[in-house]
Amino acid sequence: MKAEKAITNKIAKDVSISALLYALPVLLMLFSFYLTGVKPWQIYVPADAKIDGNNFLAQVFNHLASWGLPLIMVIVGIVEFAYGLYENHWSRNERTLDIVCFILPKIVVGPFITYTLLKLLPIVLPDGKNIFGWVPFWWGFLIIAVADDLTQYWYHRFHHQLPWLWRFHRTHHSAPYMGMAMSSRQNFFYTLFFSQTYLTAALVYLGLGFPALFVKGIKSLIVTAAHSSIRWDKPFYTYTMLKPIGWVMERLISTPATHHAHHADTDGDGIGHYKGNFGNMFFIWDIIFNTGIITRKYPSGYGIKHYKQEEWQAQFLWPVFKSKKEGSELHKQGPMVGDAIELPEDKNQHAYSYNLKSS
Repeated sequence: MKAEKAITNKIAKDVSISALLYALPVLLMLFSFYLTGVKPWQIYVPADAKIDGNNFLAQVFNHLASWGLPLIMVIVGIVEFAYGLYENHWSRNERTLDIVCFILPKIVVGPFITYTLLKLLPIVLPDGKNIFGWVPFWWGFLIIAVADDLTQYWYHRFHHQLPWLWRFHRTHHSAPYMGMAMSSRQNFFYTLFFSQTYLTAALVYLGLGFPALFVKGIKSLIVTAAHSSIRWDKPFYTYTMLKPIGWVMERLISTPATHHAHHADTDGDGIGHYKGNFGNMFFIWDIIFNTGIITRKYPSGYGIKHYKQEEWQAQFLWPVFKSKKEGSELHKQGPMVGDAIELPEDKNQHAYSYNLKSS
């Protein structure tokens, strides 16, 4: 009970700090207007964006939110698979789950939600179209980046620290490997209530479409790179000239070293930290809220100790489909959070996964 109360108190304190963080970019923007005397809402004139139709890379960037990012992810995935970076863990069940989680949210769920919102918003907010179009691009980028990623930090953190939410996020942690596919490996309902899809659609309608899409594209690249089995951040910790950049980078954004630690199957080795490192695009939230560790090392194992290779449909659509594996968290009579886990450093000790995931 004391542990649960401590967690509740910390969450309440951190939420209060978050309220200030949400407001800070807006206040800074208004203060800059005050200092310069600029009033962009008075001189704003809507203009159509022009895209260089002859530049393929420009097209990929401008379409990151549609076909650009999936194309990049497919290429990275092929490279990873070609070099055997999934090792021998990619069984038929795991492969099916990863593919379903990759395809359906991107070509069915996301587009459907976006289309529906863009049809409903003119009805709900008839006077809201382009109402914030006057906001300068980089201020819009900063405001949206903070609001979007901080919200996702809390969404992610709650799914680890509130036991009744854990099973909706468990699929993301069940794989015993890391790789491109992991960034989208989620339960359907976790994806359905993901804030970024709704936020992006609303902001497009309100006139902040370009900074919103820019945030989404940059964030997707960072999150995908952090899940990748290619340890691209290692040179920043190895070469003297790059170490200052690495020091800033690992505290600002998620990297393979910090995010792989979140997917580790243990935290007993001083490297894994699945009870923290919740940041998605920005790791700085973990620094601010003291939920992260930085080791510049990579875990020796990934996944969850009590993984029972549950059927892909149960992992993707729980609680609509439940697992037939006895003792599984996804079984109809299974525990809310996994049973006792045997710790590798002492086989005579046990710890409950609730404590491991939420303390």
